[in-house]
Amino acid sequence: MLNRAGISALVAASISFSYVPAFAQSKGTIAYLLPDSGGPFYPDAGKILKEFLQQEGYDLTILDSNNKSDVQLNQIDNVINLKPKAIIVAAVDFDAVVPGVEKAKAAGIPTIAFDRQIKGTTVGLTSVAGAVEIGQIAADQAADLLKARYGQVKGNVLEITGDPGDAYSVSLREGFDGKMKAFPDVKLVTKPAMQWEPTNAANVAQDQLQAVPNTDLIFYHSGYLASAVTAVVQAAGKKAGEVMMIDGDGDPGGLTQIRAGWQQVSVQQPMPAQVYAIAMFLDKVLKGEEIKPGKYNVLGLEGTMTNEKWGPNLKIPGSVITKANVDDPSNWGNGKVPQVKVQPVN
Repeated sequence: MLNRAGISALVAASISFSYVPAFAQSKGTIAYLLPDSGGPFYPDAGKILKEFLQQEGYDLTILDSNNKSDVQLNQIDNVINLKPKAIIVAAVDFDAVVPGVEKAKAAGIPTIAFDRQIKGTTVGLTSVAGAVEIGQIAADQAADLLKARYGQVKGNVLEITGDPGDAYSVSLREGFDGKMKAFPDVKLVTKPAMQWEPTNAANVAQDQLQAVPNTDLIFYHSGYLASAVTAVVQAAGKKAGEVMMIDGDGDPGGLTQIRAGWQQVSVQQPMPAQVYAIAMFLDKVLKGEEIKPGKYNVLGLEGTMTNEKWGPNLKIPGSVITKANVDDPSNWGNGKVPQVKVQPVN
């Protein structure tokens, strides 16, 4: 049952974040449940989603769970009572959200998983970055930086993951760690920044630099953590470039540190393409039509659709950002909404 507090919270969120297209009769509401709005990734995705869904005539309601899985489950319960056309969810925790997805399914409301795979049940569509591959690219970049420093791939590397319940971070680590195993002269230490908190990342970095002052490279899973880690590196008396840094998502915080010379590389997520893919396949999801596996052009990137046990899964590749291309407007961290017309898949 939708309680009074739930109604109040939902109405407040709807007032703040609902968008109605002015140029088309509404086809109904789509709910977008983001895990948190502390960093720009998910709110910016909401802005782009708004633009694309407006083209197709849908209203958009956005709810922020403040990085709490129980809050997200309650939001799903409340949203179900409002009978949206679909629920798009970036899960706080990929296991904890499963009961909510099952409830939506039982109510006839399809769920689309955005950015974070939900493997414990079936969903209408999953649109994700190739996170394992992004981790592998980050490892390749780390290896190149270490080789440039020492003439061979060796040194001390700290990996600061995101929250262990975040499927994206889990996949990044899988790709990065798997590649780094090929380099026995690299000493890799891996620790989480719980709940993606920058202060937690800073504490991890500080502990590392105290224990291993000659740390060569830090790979944090999000540029959202970059400024906090950079502050610790500076406080330790290091100069820019002395401790090399890489992020794994293309967040504006990482781009800022690339411009400042503290960070060398960002391996960015193709977030605008991930959002566009949802709009591409939305009609098929709502109609319950088959989504065929294969290659799909998504904003100029080659996405790969596969049939998985959790449903159709579209994986889109990432790309490397350095000082040479940090200002490119196609980098999502530069805050540009793609001005393109949605072409639904027939």
